[in-house]
Amino acid sequence: MTALALIFTLAAIGISVTAYLIEKRKKEEVPVCFIGQDCHSVLSSKYNKTLGVHNDVLGFAYYHFEIVLVGTLVLGINSGFPLVNLAYFTILIGALISVYFTFIQWRILKAWCFWCLMSAFTTWGMALILLVNQLTS
Repeated sequence: MTALALIFTLAAIGISVTAYLIEKRKKEEVPVCFIGQDCHSVLSSKYNKTLGVHNDVLGFAYYHFEIVLVGTLVLGINSGFPLVNLAYFTILIGALISVYFTFIQWRILKAWCFWCLMSAFTTWGMALILLVNQLTS
């Protein structure tokens, strides 16, 4: 239960981060960048879209999906579908996608976006919680 509560909290942080990025993009404002001044170059690069959809929107949807999924598990609502396995799978996929985008910042763009890294660390934290929970269960 504690692991699920932590994942829920991290997903809420992810929603906040991606909502901030969406708001700044829609207002055509440059987000505050706490490390370097490269946030805008990362966020305006050709890698900021996946299948034509802005990555901040995809992240927002991902974190909302995790909130609903984990909230369902916390409440004990089970439709007979293995929701825990779905949570593990989606968080694993999210962590791998975050590795990919972090690699792009590091090796291709050679620029760092604080908010993108916050989202990546949030997703990696969710994956780490799942891993530790599995190993200690």
